[in-house]
Amino acid sequence: MKMITLETSKAAQFLPAGTIEAFEPQVKAAQKALEEATCAGNDYLGWLHLPSSITEEHLADLQACAQTLREHCDTIVVAGIGGSYLGARAVIEALGNSFEWLANDGSNPIILFAGNNISEDYLAELQAYLQNRKFGIINISKSGTTTETALAFRLLRKQCEEQRGVETARKVIVAITDAKRGAARITADKEGYKSFIIPDNVGGRFSVLSPVGLLPIACAGFDITKLVQGAADMERASAPEVPFAENLVEQYAALRNALYNAGKKIEILANFQPKLHSMNEWWKQLYGESEGKNGKGIFPAAVDLTTDLHSMGQWIQDGERTIFETVISVAEARHTVLFPHDEENLDGLNFLEGRRVDAVNKMAELGTQLAHIDGGVPNIRIVLPRLDEHTIGQLIYFFERACGVSGLVLGVNPFDQPGVEDYKRNMFALLGKPGYEAQSEAIKARL
Repeated sequence: MKMITLETSKAAQFLPAGTIEAFEPQVKAAQKALEEATCAGNDYLGWLHLPSSITEEHLADLQACAQTLREHCDTIVVAGIGGSYLGARAVIEALGNSFEWLANDGSNPIILFAGNNISEDYLAELQAYLQNRKFGIINISKSGTTTETALAFRLLRKQCEEQRGVETARKVIVAITDAKRGAARITADKEGYKSFIIPDNVGGRFSVLSPVGLLPIACAGFDITKLVQGAADMERASAPEVPFAENLVEQYAALRNALYNAGKKIEILANFQPKLHSMNEWWKQLYGESEGKNGKGIFPAAVDLTTDLHSMGQWIQDGERTIFETVISVAEARHTVLFPHDEENLDGLNFLEGRRVDAVNKMAELGTQLAHIDGGVPNIRIVLPRLDEHTIGQLIYFFERACGVSGLVLGVNPFDQPGVEDYKRNMFALLGKPGYEAQSEAIKARL
């Protein structure tokens, strides 16, 4: 199996010679701290060796559950927020047909996502769409009390029971939650839902290779065994004993921190393949929630190219020079489309006649890279052999491990998220939730 590769020379040229190599001791120390669980947040390192520890029996259980849902549902709604849906969505969209949800041929159920916002219009339109559809639900929540997800599950469960009957609903509702406690666990046990466990030591943004991501991905018809194998291969390739010069994770983590210290405070993740849009969104949460704390952290932004060259391209080319760019490049397209001939040639593009569209896209990528480098933007390139399960599994683990290493080198705990709770406290106080009376009075005084 081919492995992803990392090209760093067009970013390293913006730094003094030897800068990246100087980070080797810090990066190796971070790797050691992860392996020995001596780092901050060491209660949440269950993702570190998750790929190599997943058993065939566990995968078979997930696949059997997915098959049951596929047989009884034409639509499956994944209810979850943050890491409880972003990873699954990223993989499903990267591997799937861009238009399958519009013109579904019945070979795979349509996968929809809910519980990631509090939009009344979104929920009303979702419920209207699901009318007369044979839908099932994968409810993903460790606590069962996250407002966005709990609200969506209330609505969807009621609708599923009314449309399909209580007994059928119990067969097509699956809970992915805590092993022993929480509202979602209590409901699952009471109703007899099939359930899978979110490991206590795996945080949401690192959970895509647990049932949180694997079950929805299997429901969409993709091979989770190959996905896990790709991640396990990258786990071995990025192990601490792999030399620094050959270790993609260590090189990426070192280079990011070197650029940050040189004043590059924003990382823009770019792709030239629309299927990777949701991968960008997953990556933004992974790095933003892991590194943005204690007044520190690279700001993770993302663009889809060439699309955003016609919107954000100007800023990237000529804006404040506080950015660097990481481009995910896909070496091999899945389909072949040739540039057509046009008799009138009014657009002047007949010189491209007969060339593959992907070849034109590759030249757009190279031309953009050269322009951005000339504009003072350091450029990192991650090359994927193709978009398949094995490659995407590699990419997921690469980003996860690099995130842990990079955050420790930065000097933060990459595995907590204390700032996420602030908005919740304010929201509950404003809504008058019992137990928030003091906060409510304080907010009213401010307002």
